[in-house]
Amino acid sequence: MLDRLQRRLGLQTIPAVFFTSAGTAFLFVVLAIPFQHEVSRSFGLLTAWVAGNLGWFYILSVSALLVFLLGLAVSRYGEIRLGADDSRPDYSNLTWFTMLFAAGIGTILMFWGVAEPISHFGDPPFDGVVADSAGAARDAMTISLYHFGLHTWTIFAMPGLAIGYFAYRHDLPMRISSLFYPILGERAFGPLGWAVDIIAVLGTLLGVATSLGLGTLQLSSGLTYLFGIPATGTIWVLLIVLISGIAATSVALGLDKGVRRLSQLNILLAMLLLGFVLVAGPTVFIAKGMVQSIGDYLDALPWLSFWTESFNGTDWQRRWTLFYWAWTISWAPYVGIFIARISRGRTIREFVFGVLFAPTAFTLIWFGVFGLSAIHVEMSGQIGLAEQVRADPSVAIFAFLQALPWTELASLLSVIIIVIFFTTSSDSASLVIDMLTRREDQPSLVRQRIFWAAAQGVIAATLLLAGGLDALQNVITSLGLPFCVLLVFMAVSLFRALRADYRGYTVNDLVKGRAFPEVEASPSSRQESTYVSEAADRN
Repeated sequence: MLDRLQRRLGLQTIPAVFFTSAGTAFLFVVLAIPFQHEVSRSFGLLTAWVAGNLGWFYILSVSALLVFLLGLAVSRYGEIRLGADDSRPDYSNLTWFTMLFAAGIGTILMFWGVAEPISHFGDPPFDGVVADSAGAARDAMTISLYHFGLHTWTIFAMPGLAIGYFAYRHDLPMRISSLFYPILGERAFGPLGWAVDIIAVLGTLLGVATSLGLGTLQLSSGLTYLFGIPATGTIWVLLIVLISGIAATSVALGLDKGVRRLSQLNILLAMLLLGFVLVAGPTVFIAKGMVQSIGDYLDALPWLSFWTESFNGTDWQRRWTLFYWAWTISWAPYVGIFIARISRGRTIREFVFGVLFAPTAFTLIWFGVFGLSAIHVEMSGQIGLAEQVRADPSVAIFAFLQALPWTELASLLSVIIIVIFFTTSSDSASLVIDMLTRREDQPSLVRQRIFWAAAQGVIAATLLLAGGLDALQNVITSLGLPFCVLLVFMAVSLFRALRADYRGYTVNDLVKGRAFPEVEASPSSRQESTYVSEAADRN
């Protein structure tokens, strides 16, 4: 039946994955619109249960995956390439980094670069720390860097590395289900594999919709500051339509013409805004505070990585750390596939160090400039930022820019950067979802990519109208859990495959139990995969 429907609509998909994902998203929207309060309350209860009973699993999983990735990078497997042994990277390091930044964390930095440090400065999470004190400032910066540093990029790097390895070295389809071939065997190309891809599609839709919703709130605040336009549901919907329309145009142009050019433009604009704040703000204070903040972050990283708020009796982690981890995990399939697409030819060591440390270094600089500047504004009494951010985090960057010269120009530049960041996130996600829902031998149809871009906008509007920021946080914290489990199994599958590869065997040999003879083969005797055409036929 689904095959006939696909032919009638003129689509090129895996029917079970495409129609199940689209149908589930449609059902969510249909139920959420008339039953907004009931849906919001249900997800609130589910989030409370997940945080109370399984929050520790989020914390432990992400920290363990960070250790796992670093271990791979420095191990004997670090020299294995994402591709043939003689392959080389498709993109230069600079281009690679700009695309990583724009598609991964750029949207997050614009929203939380001021909002998070100033929130923790005015409302410290640790007992005995006085608000607006030097201790509160140090903790605020440390926690912000923890949330957006190595751990965030671990969540993106894990699926990116696994996808790049299996796709380019073993020619498996670039889908999440392919990563489980060493565990599931042939079942990875049937209903079990389809279920994995459906989870990835839905997670990506909701994760990017959450980002789009946060961006809409922030843009609405910017328009209020610049032009006095009130923040209403109608304005939110119009902004989502605008961003989705731009994203649809970009996604129709493809990766190189659309995402690549927008990414390069946006990194230049972001650097311009960063340089302006550094020069116009308290430059010496920023430099001194940045050095100290990096030291504080590295010093606190070991215990923060395993801190579960066991003895506090509060729900702070649910509102902050667990939300961030679940949010990042939910859109990790899309970011992972996107990173994999631009990382062919790199060694595992280059990939891990590049994806973990280059964006983290930029994050340290970004929070150092914006976060420390905002704290300085609050401490000097120029503007009551903490009070405004406590009421509405989306106003943070625009309220902060009022303390600097050329406020209107800087705010307008911020609005442009936000629009482009969220556009690149949306169109990158649309490209990836299209890949997850079709076979590799099928063409990528523009109308399918546009459909997914529109779906993200509709879900974002639904979540915003159903409860705003609280609804976005509750839905993501609840639904990020299934893919968190998949991330753990993904690491197991990748390690099994790397062991077989290093000993000179294919993943197909691993599945059939031929990969680990008593006498280890020489690494130079690695074979080309022989199961590729069979896998393509099955898909």
